[in-house]
Amino acid sequence: MSFLEMRGITKRFPGVLALDRVDFEAERGEIHAIVGQNGAGKSTLMKILGGAFSDYEGEIFIDGKPVNIRSPKDSRAAGVAVIYQELNLVPDLTVAENIFLGREPTKFLGLVDFAKMREEARKVLAQLDPTIDPDAKVRELPVGKQQLTEIAKALSQNARILIMDEPTSALTEAETQKLYDIIRKLKAQGTTILYVSHRLREVFAISDRITVLRDGRKVGTVKTAEADPRQVVAMMVGREVEEFEPHPVPEKVGTPMLEVRNLVLVDRTNPQKRLLDGATLQVRRGEVVGIFGLLGAGRSELLLTIFGSPPGIVVGGEIWLEGKPVFFRSPIEAIQAGVGLVTEDRKTTGLILTMTAGHNISLAALRQFSQFQFVRRRAEEQAIWRAYEQLNIQPPMPSMPVINLSGGNQQKVLLSRWLLVKPKVLLLDEPTRGVDVGARAELYRFIRHLAHDEGVAVLFASSELPEVLALADRILVMHQGRIVAEFPPNTPEERIMFYATGGHLAKGVA
Repeated sequence: MSFLEMRGITKRFPGVLALDRVDFEAERGEIHAIVGQNGAGKSTLMKILGGAFSDYEGEIFIDGKPVNIRSPKDSRAAGVAVIYQELNLVPDLTVAENIFLGREPTKFLGLVDFAKMREEARKVLAQLDPTIDPDAKVRELPVGKQQLTEIAKALSQNARILIMDEPTSALTEAETQKLYDIIRKLKAQGTTILYVSHRLREVFAISDRITVLRDGRKVGTVKTAEADPRQVVAMMVGREVEEFEPHPVPEKVGTPMLEVRNLVLVDRTNPQKRLLDGATLQVRRGEVVGIFGLLGAGRSELLLTIFGSPPGIVVGGEIWLEGKPVFFRSPIEAIQAGVGLVTEDRKTTGLILTMTAGHNISLAALRQFSQFQFVRRRAEEQAIWRAYEQLNIQPPMPSMPVINLSGGNQQKVLLSRWLLVKPKVLLLDEPTRGVDVGARAELYRFIRHLAHDEGVAVLFASSELPEVLALADRILVMHQGRIVAEFPPNTPEERIMFYATGGHLAKGVA
């Protein structure tokens, strides 16, 4: 009998069979990857093991003994810790308080021992990123450091089984390598790692075995050393897919639609710190421009500032739209001018999780369907259905709460929102974060269609260089708040990375 066994796991949501009699097993001290398209059931299966769902069918055995996991408390008691894809932190608590939430060390009379909590937090953070302050409020941290805090929270539990759901989605390459080292150390100590990821390069670099799910069912399990990425992709989607399809760059593009000139943004609490330091760029009608930069380069800050929601104070520079200077004081003004934004963190700043998928799509376009302050529901529903068909959103149920959709389909909902608005400029921050191979190819085709066929000026930012090379007509490289280089999409990766890492600033480099 394997160390972990899940037998006949079935989970239903309203109108959807998310998992259909899935059997899964993993050995002690094994790194076992779980892959599949969005909606395949990967996260649902792991959430059942993590105690997030109580209403499921099937049996779970750990170390040969049956366990009844119906809550996160049951899961922790069974020795399971979880790092979820969507961050599960309390923004107004400190890093240390988040790491030990519900497990706070105590002293005399049951009072929280804050000194010990900070010290223990510092120890676990030292394994990941010693620069993270245990006393910092989580909301003050960038997404990448929040992700590391989530990982530290799980590591602090010394679990027998550690579930990692897209743990590197907001990490830099250096942080990812450090996480790999920790995973291998945990494996050597006998911890079982269940690794959910859409990044096959990661899966093949770190795992011992790979289990593939498709449409809520288990397709099969393969030994990583005996498999290859094309085989796994074929199992995932039922056909061979080119993740990064070569695409023709348009020979002619239109007039400049968006221009940013010497934009300077400073931190609200520390005006000496420049988040943007003279950023300058141009995006023309009908082209896709990609911004590549490492964590902290200023990618998100630039897009948010253009959209009228700067995460700091703008102290210099200009933004021009269609040849005219503009300064958006709010996202509403940007939307009215024809600018749309798909944010980096769809859960916090993109979607309204308590609303249906359909209403999330129509949210920014309600004026189109309103007459005398009343919404024409029939027109709204027709537009929503057209968006569902164009982007192949699954399941085709606009009345379903958007929180119940997979990550990739949630991303399609966000993109559909701007499809209805028909923007002149579309800003995309990490457009395929947490999206599987098949859905990623669909999104690439749709984004290129918006630019090349509909004439939208698309500006996207990504920390994944292969994505930038696959999607962009032009590549801008960002480092420390500035655009430091521009390249065509056939540029060697090492050349782009040289500028992204600040290699051009090193002594002796011309």
